[in-house]
Amino acid sequence: MRIHPTAIIDPTATVADDARVGPYAVIGPQVDLAAGVVVGAHACIHGPTSIGPHTRIHPHAVLGEDPQDKKYAGEPTQLIIGAHNTFREFSTANRGTASGGGVTRIGDHNLFMAYSHVAHDAVVGDHCVFANCASIAGHVQVSDYAILAGLTAVHQHCRIGRCAMLAGGAKVSQDVPPFMMAQGDRARLVGLNIVGLRRRGLELETLQALRGVYRELFQQGLPLRVAVDQVREVYLGVPEVQEIVAFIESSRRGVCRAAGADTPASE
Repeated sequence: MRIHPTAIIDPTATVADDARVGPYAVIGPQVDLAAGVVVGAHACIHGPTSIGPHTRIHPHAVLGEDPQDKKYAGEPTQLIIGAHNTFREFSTANRGTASGGGVTRIGDHNLFMAYSHVAHDAVVGDHCVFANCASIAGHVQVSDYAILAGLTAVHQHCRIGRCAMLAGGAKVSQDVPPFMMAQGDRARLVGLNIVGLRRRGLELETLQALRGVYRELFQQGLPLRVAVDQVREVYLGVPEVQEIVAFIESSRRGVCRAAGADTPASE
């Protein structure tokens, strides 16, 4: 049965012909379910929210609820979700706030495991994994192929770089650069995300360059601004290194220091 008779669908919602809605699910006003979307039993989707094609929403997930922000005054804001995402049981994603641009945005092919949370005005890229109970606060940016292990928490306005990994229980209060692994409270860098980089098919020469960059940036004790200048020149022809440099230079919260380092990485 495409739409279960106990499901509640608001007249202003748009449901594709081949979308499926399970028992006791609630599809609220201004919700758009694209082709192939599956909504499980007791899931709730509030609008304005757009769900991209072939996204699966498991039982009891709640998407598009009001942002958990005291400044929110009921103004219309959005949650925009791309294609081929999976939201497991009790996962949540909130709409944006007017002060944050009004939109929470999630890309394609992401997996949000049980009890994970995406807060207001966050931006999540493509192919990311949020393990059980991983949570990001408002205005956080998570780039493509990032992995947040179980019970991780990311402070508002932080950024997680491409192919970065947060180990289980990490409490992140500063930016985590691309390709790095961070763990602990407060989270510190512990090296490269080697497994993730190999999965992405990086060449051996690139991996070796990234190992050298990690040592120069985070293990030699140089002020970060000095180390960044050195790295930029030495590895001019390595796009991944230049991506790390650009990420660090655009940081507003500062960058996580390496484990065992005494000097803050932002200095």
